[in-house]
Amino acid sequence: MGKTFVEKVFERKVGREVKVGEIITVEPDFVLSHDNTAAIIGKFNKMGASRVKYPDRMVVVLDHVVPAAQEKYALNHLIIREFVKKQGVKHFYDVNSEGGICHQVLSEKGYALPGYVILGADSHTTTYGAFGAFSAGIGRSEVAAIWATGEIWLKVPGSFKIEIKGRVPEGVTAKDIILHIIGEIGADGATYKSVEFTGEVVKNMSQSSRMVLSNMAAEMGAKNGYIAPDEKTFEWISDRAKGEFEAIYPDEDAEYEKVLEFNVSNLEPQIAAPHTVDNVFPVKEYEGKRIHQGLIGTCTNGRLEDLEMAAKILKGRKVHKDVRLLILPASWEVYKAALKEGIIETLVEAGAIILNSGCGPCLGAHEGVLAKGEVAISTSNRNFKGRMGSKEAEIFLASPYTVAASAIEGKITDPRKYL
Repeated sequence: MGKTFVEKVFERKVGREVKVGEIITVEPDFVLSHDNTAAIIGKFNKMGASRVKYPDRMVVVLDHVVPAAQEKYALNHLIIREFVKKQGVKHFYDVNSEGGICHQVLSEKGYALPGYVILGADSHTTTYGAFGAFSAGIGRSEVAAIWATGEIWLKVPGSFKIEIKGRVPEGVTAKDIILHIIGEIGADGATYKSVEFTGEVVKNMSQSSRMVLSNMAAEMGAKNGYIAPDEKTFEWISDRAKGEFEAIYPDEDAEYEKVLEFNVSNLEPQIAAPHTVDNVFPVKEYEGKRIHQGLIGTCTNGRLEDLEMAAKILKGRKVHKDVRLLILPASWEVYKAALKEGIIETLVEAGAIILNSGCGPCLGAHEGVLAKGEVAISTSNRNFKGRMGSKEAEIFLASPYTVAASAIEGKITDPRKYL
């Protein structure tokens, strides 16, 4: 009987055969934290620990509230800066033009590598599965324990295989595809499973689009969202890799708990309506719904190709006078590339607001908080009640095409008319 990706990656880590459901102890290759590093430091100190065992395996990125919006955030940043200096943490990305959103930074800087085990104090750590890694979100106490001991116990998850077939229609993106899948599977449909995305559609996707699938695997409850690395992956990491790596692939006769097939040939642009990510419909079901704010960016859809989609819709057009359209590049590398290609100018000319790279409005921290009764359409990954500000606001999730088109009309709009 063949083995799944997760079985093989864990067997390499522990040096023996493993079984689904077994508790194993592993040493992750990298462990990620962001602004929550300050809280993790507190837990680390309460454990009685004084030195990080493997500081070269820590990656710390300030991104959630940058620059600091309040004194408490500024104090947290200060605590983090002092800690990483004291502990000799070299992989630290401060509030400057070298960083950005943690998941994009970790990918761009070459930490996300095939066959690696990467854990992070953020649920969307699943993003690195797009590079053939096992990557999962864990709690703050668990991160503190890894700092202190260099290891953690994990349960070997069962595996789902999701095969995406067909020819992708015009105006349909990776975001539409993953929203559709989550809508069908449900927000808890893959809880603590290692999901393997496969099929011709995935193979034809850009590396950036694959990251959308893996990022949002968390929204179906998955522990990991793996995509087999190929030439596109190796090209991305060729001049970025922070270490040696060996890709791991599932066996052809691997046994899965479920094999799910999706044909997207007739898929329309999708939208997730308030207040859950699996509340998914074709965009046309909400066409005409008034909006107050649009957000294009975040760790889900803030890469260069996403900004290009927005510019394609907005070029020569104007954002509706009653709409605030926020553009949030996923990193400063993306920001600089968009500047060079003239994309930023196109977006500004259309009336969009360009924000510094960070997470702010996605989690309702700053730079775009919603008021009572307001409606937002966003390319982010969550639309829970109160996620972006007021609990009496509404958040719709959609692709960059749909958000840009809706910003022009001031209401939810099928983007295909602009393509």
